[in-house]
Parts: sequence; C-alpha cells; structure tokens
Amino acid sequence: MNCKRLIISGRVQGVGFRDWIAVKATELGLAGWVRNRIDGSVETLIAGDIAAVEEMSRLCRRGPRMATVVSIEEDLADPPDHFDFRRYPTG
Repeated sequence: MNCKRLIISGRVQGVGFRDWIAVKATELGLAGWVRNRIDGSVETLIAGDIAAVEEMSRLCRRGPRMATVVSIEEDLADPPDHFDFRRYPTG
C-alpha cells in the first residue's frame, strides 16, 4: 500500500475542496482522511494502490472548479488504521 500526505495551499477553503477530495478518493478506492488547517490550507492523507494514489495527487493539483491551487507539499506517510475515507474537523 502506498501512502502520501498532501498539504494543499491556495484558495482551497470555502470552495468545496474537502468534499471534492472525499468523493474522488472514494471513487478511486483510497483510504485516508481530509481536513482544513488553521493556516488556510487543506491537508489530506491518501492510501491505496500506487496508481490510485498518484491519480489523486494529480487531481489535487487542479482541485474543484472554484479552487485555485498554488502549491502542494507532498510526503510519504504511514497508512491510516482504517480502510475508508473520512472528513475530520479543522486541525
């Protein structure tokens, strides 16, 4: 299982980014979570097969229609201890 943590910056809060990530991740069969961060970015952990994780990472560079992605920090991470995709509160 491949796992990455992404921190997405730009106009990414208040534009449906978390919901969009949750839908796309579920469609791709990924596990993980997404949340807004206090600094205005969105953080997500995506885990699954390599092709699905890479596709989600690629999709996040564009985001939903109203979003403007300026940058993405991407790191390898440990997989979550659950097999679904969750939305967490701001942290």
